[in-house]
Amino acid sequence: MFRHIIPFAAATLLATAVVHAQPPAGVPAGLEPPAGVHPYLTLHAEGTQNYMCVLSPTGFGWLFYGPQATLTGADEAQVATHFLSPNPDQQGAARPTWQHSGDTSAIWAAAIASSTDPAFVAPGAIPWLLLAVVGDEAGPGGGTFFPGTTHIQRVNTAGGQAPATGCKTARDVGKKALVPYSTDYVFYR
Repeated sequence: MFRHIIPFAAATLLATAVVHAQPPAGVPAGLEPPAGVHPYLTLHAEGTQNYMCVLSPTGFGWLFYGPQATLTGADEAQVATHFLSPNPDQQGAARPTWQHSGDTSAIWAAAIASSTDPAFVAPGAIPWLLLAVVGDEAGPGGGTFFPGTTHIQRVNTAGGQAPATGCKTARDVGKKALVPYSTDYVFYR
């Protein structure tokens, strides 16, 4: 009996999301999705952008090593998680990942455009992005919530930039900074 509740709930959420998804009111030039795709879901994310202090040829600096966030719908219930993981469609290349919390289907994406246009992006916020989906996988029970997604926009960002301090000497190498951020992700098919 319980086996059928999750697919039904996922299908119900998807049907609701399709009806209510709207593209963002405006985005910087270059962040528009291609013609022919349409938004089917907008989720709000709260989490961290994660950095590690490393030594590079030009000195010490913070290296981004992945996001970790919980994505919620309009009712504030968790719908998905966002993190960095190996993409099986690209021989394990590390890619940003979105995984549905119910049916565990997942998609991997790569940024194809970025903007820090101050008319859109708040001071201290990570850039807005347009990402292309480069991998997808059904959940182990056949979950298909995310497969079929072609593009994702990251908009309305707040926070998340690498720290300005704390990575200046050899003693700092290996130190991690988990910087809070929030954003909205718009999913297209």
